[in-house]
Amino acid sequence: MEAELRHLQSTVDQSKVEYSALAATHRQLNNEIESLRSQLVETRDLVLLQEVGIYEFTHPLDDALAYKDALAALRQEIKNAAKGDAVTCQVDWAVNGSVKEGQKLGRDMAKLMLRAYNAEADNAVRVVKPHTREAVKKRLATTRDTIGRLGLLMRIAVSPGYHNLRLREIDLTADYLMKVEVERDAARAERDRLREEAKVMREIERERSRLAKERAHYAGVVAKLEAKGDEAGAERAKEQIALVESAIEGVELRAANIRVGHVYVISNIGAFGPDVVKIGMTRRLEPMDRVRELGDASVPFRFDVHALVFSEDAVALETTLHQRLAHKRVNLVNQRREFFYATPEEVKELLLTLGDDHILEYNDTPEAVEWRASDPGRRSTTALPTSLDQDGDLSDDGE
Repeated sequence: MEAELRHLQSTVDQSKVEYSALAATHRQLNNEIESLRSQLVETRDLVLLQEVGIYEFTHPLDDALAYKDALAALRQEIKNAAKGDAVTCQVDWAVNGSVKEGQKLGRDMAKLMLRAYNAEADNAVRVVKPHTREAVKKRLATTRDTIGRLGLLMRIAVSPGYHNLRLREIDLTADYLMKVEVERDAARAERDRLREEAKVMREIERERSRLAKERAHYAGVVAKLEAKGDEAGAERAKEQIALVESAIEGVELRAANIRVGHVYVISNIGAFGPDVVKIGMTRRLEPMDRVRELGDASVPFRFDVHALVFSEDAVALETTLHQRLAHKRVNLVNQRREFFYATPEEVKELLLTLGDDHILEYNDTPEAVEWRASDPGRRSTTALPTSLDQDGDLSDDGE
């Protein structure tokens, strides 16, 4: 038993030694993993898009043309720097017994390293996108560090000043791309606004022409009735003329005042879920025409209207509603996407607190006739969308 006990004790001691060795190996591997992980640069667009926040310009300029000019000036500065001290090299040992040969070898190696660095920098500028800016800069910094390690013997290194110029080029390129996108969106919004304004003016002109014909018709009726001596009939016709003239005044007011219009509150439970509403404004004489346009082929179901609020300052009313619900915006980047994570009841309460007396009717519950009638059994196995995507598919009024 004593011999067996000594054998077991020896086995335990040996196991402890092996455990210590394995633990040391484990720690070493973890350190290596962390070291490699620190050198890893994430380049997958999907991951970078998920991590990106609202874009912030590194070098704010007025427009895309200003960024283009700044990039041209910077690239000239980079060319000049590349001919100077873009890369440093310090070789003080001889090759084949000649110090000059050693220095020449060092200069040639420095040029080769600079060429490799510039190739990576040029590729970074070529592939950079606004959401990949930081990842691309990190990858270029890793390239510079690698060159420093490989050229350690000859003390070859890309100078900090030159590296900062290339990093600034990446920043300016990303800013330029974003500014181009912003200006493109602004131009698209302006085209939408002008197109919508043209529709409104055509609608107003048609209504004005119709009312003018109607007034002329009743004026002729009055003349005929007065000629016949039918004073009662003439008075009734004059009342109709007064109504027509009142309608003409309303049309002229709409034509003269670009702030008069309807604010609409609509939802599309089948497309965006039960807790998303769209709040917009239209100057159309028939606001439902605009709602029907929004429910065209770009969405699977038509919109349900919860309210059409007429206001002499519809622009201010719409702006106020958007400001009160700013914290519930679906798209925090593009302010033209007028969708909010809110229920129709919440918007109704907000309208009532604003004291607007033009709310004639408000529907809290969406009918969603098409959605409810579209294969109800399928909805038990098909997930209902709960929110809009970050871009949105619908164009807003642009008014």
